[in-house]
Amino acid sequence: MKIAIIVNPLIHVPPEQYGGIERIVFMLIQELKKSGHDVTLYGNEHSQPGCKLIGYRESTHYGLKDLVKINRLTSKIAFRHFDLVHTFGRMSNIALLMLSKLPKIVSYQLPPTVSQVKKAMSIAHKNSLRFTACSNYIAGQISAFTDVTTIYNGVDINDYEFNADVADDAPLTFLGRIQYEKGTAIAIQAAKKTNQKLVIAGNVPNELIHQRYFEEQVKPYIDGKQIKYIGSVNNSQKNRLLRNSKAFLMPVTWDEPFGIVMAEALACGTPVIGFNRGAIPEVVTNGSNGFVCDTETDMIKAINSIDSINRATCRQVAEQKFSAGVLAKQYEELYQLAIGKK
Repeated sequence: MKIAIIVNPLIHVPPEQYGGIERIVFMLIQELKKSGHDVTLYGNEHSQPGCKLIGYRESTHYGLKDLVKINRLTSKIAFRHFDLVHTFGRMSNIALLMLSKLPKIVSYQLPPTVSQVKKAMSIAHKNSLRFTACSNYIAGQISAFTDVTTIYNGVDINDYEFNADVADDAPLTFLGRIQYEKGTAIAIQAAKKTNQKLVIAGNVPNELIHQRYFEEQVKPYIDGKQIKYIGSVNNSQKNRLLRNSKAFLMPVTWDEPFGIVMAEALACGTPVIGFNRGAIPEVVTNGSNGFVCDTETDMIKAINSIDSINRATCRQVAEQKFSAGVLAKQYEELYQLAIGKK
């Protein structure tokens, strides 16, 4: 198949550090190429996707001018003999393509805007538009209005080293943006109440509300011994951190659409302990590859029971459910359905 993949213009593919969906897109491109497909990426001009690149000029924001430029580029897809177009960015990136017969797939990584979905369905050429979601939680928000296929995010298993056993004094890990919604302060309190070490990795967003959260609820507890903060980490540092962790904590206070870092932890053999929000119960099977908690008290109990989790089971779940090959096969089957080959 000849496939056009579209991402938003702000982040390179693959990303240097932060950029979850850009990492997924890069991984998908490599798997599709292995299967012999011809892939073209429409993305940031400095991307190195390992396939043909149609680059947008780099931008530090995503305004109306950027959207117009993207549509000028993507509208030409209809005349380039592609079999289908697949966007992981805004649906508005393919606004001018909606009336074409070209099969179109829109993949949601965040909660969709129902009104936009309805409008797209009303103007798109008949049977030319399909949707995917990164979790059943996200899919459920539009399933009453259109067909939507859940295809989980994943990881390249070969990028993560499995560790079957960790030291008794191995730390817990929190990895993500330092902000209220991610629950950094909850992770700190859970570690202190269980007398466990905690390593915090991630950036503090520039917005004042997040800076204040860090200064008031996180920084006072960082002592460099029990509670350590190491800032942002690159891929190799993340791999080393996760594989040497007793458990990965996901105490989110919002409905997480997926959370790729959970799959990364499982690939290292590290169990996940998270709150019962969003897609977390779809990734974590209670008592098998981690624990799903309703309260901070539950999280404390789960941390104290973490030795009951078999780390080999965690790795197996990552291989069977969240690996690059599984993800790519599911997208490939959807592509074949979209263009009528199946």
